[in-house]
Amino acid sequence: MDYQRRAIDDELDRLLPLSPAIALEGAKGVGKTDTARRRARTTYFLDDPDDLAAFQADPRAIRDTAAPILLDEWQRHPASWDVVRRWVDAGAEPGSALLTGSAGLRSGVDTHSGAGRILTRRMRPMALFERGATRWSVSLSGLLTGSSDVSGSTTFRAGDYLAQITESGFPGIRAAAPEVQRDLLDAYVAAIIDRDLPESGVQVRRKETLRRWLTAYAAASSSTTAYSKILDASTAGDGSQPAKTTTITYRDHLTGIFVLDPVPGWSPSANPFAPLQVGPKHQLVDPALAARMLGHTAASLQGTRGRALTGPLFESLATLSVRVAAERARARVGHLRTRQGDREVDLVVEGPEGQVLGVEVKWSREVGDADVKHLHWLRDKMGADCVDTLVLSTGSRAYRRRDGVAVVPLALLGA
Repeated sequence: MDYQRRAIDDELDRLLPLSPAIALEGAKGVGKTDTARRRARTTYFLDDPDDLAAFQADPRAIRDTAAPILLDEWQRHPASWDVVRRWVDAGAEPGSALLTGSAGLRSGVDTHSGAGRILTRRMRPMALFERGATRWSVSLSGLLTGSSDVSGSTTFRAGDYLAQITESGFPGIRAAAPEVQRDLLDAYVAAIIDRDLPESGVQVRRKETLRRWLTAYAAASSSTTAYSKILDASTAGDGSQPAKTTTITYRDHLTGIFVLDPVPGWSPSANPFAPLQVGPKHQLVDPALAARMLGHTAASLQGTRGRALTGPLFESLATLSVRVAAERARARVGHLRTRQGDREVDLVVEGPEGQVLGVEVKWSREVGDADVKHLHWLRDKMGADCVDTLVLSTGSRAYRRRDGVAVVPLALLGA
């Protein structure tokens, strides 16, 4: 399969000549290794016994090997992180080391954070604009800087978005035959339960309990449903329910291996206003996992049984695309909701200089006044700090409303 260039490639092109060491982190299967290997001249796969043994025999030997050096799945041998950190302290040249990992630094592991030495970048499944299925015309970075033209048209329709949701943003799954994709998604979930969580230090005593909780979490996609309600929804047919402490452990470790990717509650770094809710909006790393765990295909989502999920899963796909684009723009993404619940903005993108872009996501071809009223509220609250407002829709054309709000089909949004 030909390599599909990712938004993170632009970041790596910029950073490698400047930084001695860069770590790519993210869930398994998002494409970290393929992206990093395109730049590496020497690679150690630390989940391979031979490569691990060779590295352990003489860790300092990487300093005399053709760079960049890639340490893949570094968390399998956490000491490798400190080997790179000490190399940086000793004066490693820019572009010396790349690390890829599907887990963050674990508590209880005696490893230095690497702050100030190793740059860390998050990699997620492929955004819609990275998949080659669309041609985008509106730049999120440009919206943040006031330089993007809001124009363009697309032939993407509702069925196309549902197909993209269920086909997944994991490159390896997308490359498989359609009849195999669902099996691969099932295998991905099974691997989380059978292998990935145990490797991260969690003993899963009742696998079905974890599966029920994950399914309940998937059903809460794009919502701020309280964790207590997710716990209630995971009750088995016999009335048994996992303990709250158990599900908290699941939640924390699933977030640590990037399977859960909640959108944090947002509060502005400047021009603060209150009171805001700080609870997260729930998202799995890939909306295809949510659709699969809930037993849906693109076809069933268009039927009566799946209709209630189309909006939340479309928002999951939009959130993934906005986050990938925001990472390239060095921006952070949150959601905004007042404590009373009377004001809500689906996504708020805050740029590196504090500029704010408010985003609403609508599973609709048409956008009316009621759909933008909270964006107007945000703009009034933030003043000049709110550089733009945006509605992502399923329509066919990108345009600006008379009130200044940009309306952009998700298929036309890019980095």
